[in-house]
Amino acid sequence: MKRLLIALVASSFLTAPMAFAQPVKPFEVAQVKERHVEKRIYKHGNNRVVEKHVVVKKRWARGHRLSPSERRRIAAVNDYRRYKLRTPQRGQQWVRVDNDFLLISVATGVIVNLATR
Repeated sequence: MKRLLIALVASSFLTAPMAFAQPVKPFEVAQVKERHVEKRIYKHGNNRVVEKHVVVKKRWARGHRLSPSERRRIAAVNDYRRYKLRTPQRGQQWVRVDNDFLLISVATGVIVNLATR
């Protein structure tokens, strides 16, 4: 009986940390996409035209890593004072995506800070 009790207590010490462990999330989980449909209705002669556009907007978060293809598509902001952004430190760069300004690390592509206008 004593050995069984000791074995149960020892197994509870081993399984308790596994119960509280959370799965590791990659950097891509930090990026959330909003999706909505815009409708435009107008008349063209006697016809009524309805155009539907699906708009996907990304919400950026600190710690998200930009892929090399994303880094090629975005434009660097050299006149950051015009947009009232702080001076980037060495190895960092402001980039503009739509109306969002992202301060990224040049070497790794990780978002350090963000500002929206």
